[in-house]
Amino acid sequence: MITYAYYPGCSLHSTGSEYDKSFRLVAKKIGIDLEEVPDWVCCGTSPAHSSSHLLSVALPIKNLSLVESAMRQEVAVPCAACYSRFKFALYEIDHDKKLAEDVKEIIGSSFQNKVKVLHPLEIIAQIPAQTLKEQVKEKIPELKVVCYYGCLLTRPPKVMQFGVHSELNAPNSKGDDVEYPITMDKILENVGFEMLDWSYKTDCCGATFALTETDAVLTLTEKILKNAREVGATAIAVACPLCHANLDTRQEDINAKYNTDYNIPIFYFTQLMGLAFGFNQKELGINKHLTPAMAGSSE
Repeated sequence: MITYAYYPGCSLHSTGSEYDKSFRLVAKKIGIDLEEVPDWVCCGTSPAHSSSHLLSVALPIKNLSLVESAMRQEVAVPCAACYSRFKFALYEIDHDKKLAEDVKEIIGSSFQNKVKVLHPLEIIAQIPAQTLKEQVKEKIPELKVVCYYGCLLTRPPKVMQFGVHSELNAPNSKGDDVEYPITMDKILENVGFEMLDWSYKTDCCGATFALTETDAVLTLTEKILKNAREVGATAIAVACPLCHANLDTRQEDINAKYNTDYNIPIFYFTQLMGLAFGFNQKELGINKHLTPAMAGSSE
């Protein structure tokens, strides 16, 4: 087993619990052990960095100092918003020594900046393709999948460096392509799904503006759903709780506003892997989705 520290963040312990559940199941199946960071705190996400620059850096670094205290050097961070804040915090203290000292004083510990922050996609991409293929128990030919990475995982590239440590991107030392990433596509292809090409891999869905600028989010999300349908997709794979929330929960509102009939299931990529590995839909939390994902979703 390969062990990583694990930072679920607030979403994976609440609204995105099916992401947490499916990631844990899949990780164990392919030889990955996840040790949840003890006493972790919220990373601050949008509220922190929109109100206090210092706080927005201190909160992620506090969590990374806990990873160091647990004697781990790599941490899995599934939520794209958390992943982004962790990456930004590391980048900023590395480029601003005064800020780094202020943060150390606030968190009350001497962070050594030796922790590597990894998204589950980057971790799973390091697993040999043959190992993934050996775990496949089910083929699901009715699902033709497009991968939606959202706007946070790859941008800005100088900060995120998404996929730099992935074996899938080894020929390209700069990591996955910022506008046209392929890491999720390759992983799902390796476990037997038919992957489709499309134009909205990294367009923004509106994220938390769903609460304050709902119409704008409906407009952005409708474009994503429209392009998915145009290329023949019968499912969308995501790697972010915010993306999942907007694409899964807003289809009824979008249909009412645009006189459409979208009913496209939205899966966390770990749920699709779990289905291929033979886990049932209830185990993977698929029954929690608002847009019906598959027939017999409680099984």
